[in-house]
Amino acid sequence: MKIRYITFSLTVLILLLGSCKDTLDMAPDGKLTMDQIFEDNNKVGAFLNSCYANIPVKGTRYFFWSRGPVDWSDDAWDTDAEAESWIMSGRMYNGDASAGSHPITNISADAGNGNYWANYWAAIRNCTIFISRIDEATVKSPAERNRWKAEAHLLRAYYYSELLKWFGPALPIEREAYEFSADFSGVKKESYYDVVKFIIEDCDVALATSELPWRITTDAEAGRVSKALAEAVKSKMILFAASPLNNGGANLWQDAYLINKTSLANLRANGYELYNKVNFPQTYLSDDAYLGPNKNVNTALYNEYFTQTMTYTGSPVDRETIFQSREGQGNIWDIDGIGSQDGYKSGTCPSQELVDAYETIDGKPVLNLANPYADEKHLQPNYNAANTLYNPNDPYKNRDPRFYASIYYNGSKRKAMWNFAEAPESFENYPAPIGNRARIIATYVNEPQTGIHSTTRKATRTGYYERKFLHPNSGNDNPIGGANYKLFRLGEIILNFAEAAAEAGQSVEAIAAVNEIRKRAGMPDLPAGLSKDELIQRIRNERRVELAMEENRYFDLRRWSAPTGDLAKTDRWITAMEITRKADGTYSYARRNVRNVERKNYTNKFLWVPVPLDEANRLRAITGSDWQNAGW
Repeated sequence: MKIRYITFSLTVLILLLGSCKDTLDMAPDGKLTMDQIFEDNNKVGAFLNSCYANIPVKGTRYFFWSRGPVDWSDDAWDTDAEAESWIMSGRMYNGDASAGSHPITNISADAGNGNYWANYWAAIRNCTIFISRIDEATVKSPAERNRWKAEAHLLRAYYYSELLKWFGPALPIEREAYEFSADFSGVKKESYYDVVKFIIEDCDVALATSELPWRITTDAEAGRVSKALAEAVKSKMILFAASPLNNGGANLWQDAYLINKTSLANLRANGYELYNKVNFPQTYLSDDAYLGPNKNVNTALYNEYFTQTMTYTGSPVDRETIFQSREGQGNIWDIDGIGSQDGYKSGTCPSQELVDAYETIDGKPVLNLANPYADEKHLQPNYNAANTLYNPNDPYKNRDPRFYASIYYNGSKRKAMWNFAEAPESFENYPAPIGNRARIIATYVNEPQTGIHSTTRKATRTGYYERKFLHPNSGNDNPIGGANYKLFRLGEIILNFAEAAAEAGQSVEAIAAVNEIRKRAGMPDLPAGLSKDELIQRIRNERRVELAMEENRYFDLRRWSAPTGDLAKTDRWITAMEITRKADGTYSYARRNVRNVERKNYTNKFLWVPVPLDEANRLRAITGSDWQNAGW
């Protein structure tokens, strides 16, 4: 992106049309003038398609089949960090990043994950051009004109929200597309809050357009945006604006509370609700391996939701998902999870810190949330004295059902859809496989198939494997790919509202919202008598558990930080559970750091991604202002 800021030709932009359906599939000839494009209905639709082209897939589609922000937070460790130190996670952990070459933006833009500054500004420019021309364009009907214009406003809001999340407030507001010959010396950075207000303005245009639907109901329109997405973007971005990193010292929590309350009410009124029923019992309720050790249906429910793609219909079983990726997540069993005997890698390995966040089934935190560890390396857990169920010598018993749905641990069951050359030694003393199809996951030291190991790519680094997105029947002999990634869902909006309400002093509403999430999970209500600070701690922990490995944690930790703060308490050291199998078949448990060297991506400058060096230098030369983020 150059100043206003696009170097891409129209040909390149229009040829980026990929996945939208129906009238949006045709791309215009790149040699045509803008006037010629907007004189033809099909070419107008194709130009709108260019506004969709840079929506990222996310999930496992970060470079080299990784989960990107999940692995760069304290939620997990990427097994490729050691084997491939030159790629995203390896460079992040080693602090190998600069404004001229940053692992998040400069290694790859595969599936839209990377090169964000150029790609999002390209999309924003196309949206702005479309908005400026659609009123006079040749379009089949007024209804189509109105809907397409609303989509362009909403897409512009979405791309701005992504830029804010990654780069922070070093952004101008582009209401009109600048000519390349324009004078850019007056371009200025806007405050974070002003950019969020602009995002909300665009979302409100979409919400006021009757022709834009609340839900996409046909496969022909898969991937198109809806009013529900507008509410989701508003909910997230006003929450971010009110947070300590971004609020500029202003108290914006009342605004965040009111906007989130309205957005949540509108979503409910238009048919959005939590996923509350197991709809495929033949898959998710047919085997104890899916239910967890407590045979809890909530475990199956949760796993089903994340391993099924939302269908586009007027009466979907999934009424929680607001917007999902247009593409699937690939062969997750092979690159992200328990893997197989001949699998490639385990990918994202949940951290001991994430495991510690799951409460016991009685609703009590395992650790003291105000001060979870007594040392900087997280080797000395500060246990919650009020929790009598948790046993450090039997740490996976009596936990939140979402733990069993999200994480494979030593002793958990997995339907045996992969091909072991022979049964590992660790299975010998376990009960017979359920229906000859279940296996016991063993992660202890020296277990030859699935045990913890510091370098083997398909082994766990932490003592845990990701389960949340892994279909229970998937494997090399039954290739069920990962479901389309849920970019926005109602569960997140409910927690956005809960946080904003708690911060604004509306504790009754905040508690009710959190309890709705907990009820779906099979967890008891929050206890009475929590102070405001205690309630906020519980809500933040609820976000961590409910949204685990959905990349929210990366951004949450940053927005909760002060502008001068860092991530030393959370991201500097990541721990594993090293389990030893004794001669009598019992186990001992010891915490250790995944590696002996700290991760380097915890310092203040890593709160933001840098503006690309060439762009920052060009902006400084033209405007006289420093556009670069601190530390870069």
